[in-house]
Amino acid sequence: MKKIATILLMALAALSAAAQGGEQLYNMSFDNWSKVKGEWCLWSEGAGSAKKVWGTANRGLSILGKNCTEPEDEIVAVKGPGKRACKLHSEKVLWAFAAGNLYNGKFNKVLGTSGAELSWGVPFHSRPKSLSGYYYYLPKTIDFAQKPYTHLKGKGDEGSVEVILADWDEPQVINTKEGKFVDVEKDPHIIGRGFIHIKKGTDGYVHFNLPIEYRNDRTPKWVVVLACSSRYGGDFTGGNGSILYVDEFNFKY
Repeated sequence: MKKIATILLMALAALSAAAQGGEQLYNMSFDNWSKVKGEWCLWSEGAGSAKKVWGTANRGLSILGKNCTEPEDEIVAVKGPGKRACKLHSEKVLWAFAAGNLYNGKFNKVLGTSGAELSWGVPFHSRPKSLSGYYYYLPKTIDFAQKPYTHLKGKGDEGSVEVILADWDEPQVINTKEGKFVDVEKDPHIIGRGFIHIKKGTDGYVHFNLPIEYRNDRTPKWVVVLACSSRYGGDFTGGNGSILYVDEFNFKY
């Protein structure tokens, strides 16, 4: 019943936002943060479940005293009282590699010493034309690489920003240990998608407007907005020290 109530609350919030000119997600500005048991979370302290729409890898890393997704108070795209950005950074953690990331959904659990189970997707029922925002990228050379990306070792790291709209029956379970991800090219439930592969470092923030390419005229049920400081971080491949700042995301209609 609690799960049903949460979904209903989020659906009502979406309808209210849509009535005001276009459905958005909570905290797309990345201004609101709280710290829970050492884990940085992308919502204000005391926020209800309907606002907990962003997941990160911090749940698994915080037990080691690490967070690869953190608030940034100084390097922001839009300055002003209370303004913050999101800092995603890649680094070696013990014997493994961790990339800073964010996504819509939640972190379910750690899987051994080399993986995690995530849920991708939060309720969303609109068809925006694009996702806009800002990114600032400071990549390093890829020095951690696992199959099938061992050939990338020694090359420049890449960042990524992506949006997926789908009509799945439920959120999608991601298993990084087993290499189980959403097939973004062939999944028949994906209605629209847009992505940016950030292949070079930038001199400060760059504004982007990412068009969403629709594959059909169906209405979405779920959305996933993702960003990662190392494009292949889910496969434990990237550059130690790569940093991606993201700020002020917004759907355009």
